[in-house]
Amino acid sequence: MTDIFSKEKRSEIMRKVKNKNTKPEMVIRELLTQMGYKYRLSTKKLHCKPDIIFPSKKKVIFINGCFWHGHDCKRGRLPETNKEFWQQKIQKNIERDQINYSECNKEGWSYLIFWQCEIKSSNTDYLKTKLLMFLL
Repeated sequence: MTDIFSKEKRSEIMRKVKNKNTKPEMVIRELLTQMGYKYRLSTKKLHCKPDIIFPSKKKVIFINGCFWHGHDCKRGRLPETNKEFWQQKIQKNIERDQINYSECNKEGWSYLIFWQCEIKSSNTDYLKTKLLMFLL
């Protein structure tokens, strides 16, 4: 399937993609707040940058966009145009993610990964259960 947008329009769309305070991140943060958990958004204790941090528990949460982190779901499909570029880009992201997860383990931190496709309003009970199991 070819792209329905011109090269310039696609470039404009991609420039607008946020990497902080995304909707999935905000949903998880709101759930954590409702559940009474306090968290941080940054720490100097780790070289990687997880989305949510619990320093006293040595636990972190990564909230990954399916496309950008190469998830095996409908949202994780690569565009047909400029496929080689996107394969290399996403592969570098996957490799960086693996390094980040490994660093967490080496430093004695536990991590949890949420995928964008998991975070739906109809999935709230599942999300809360997953968070509770991780944070206990």
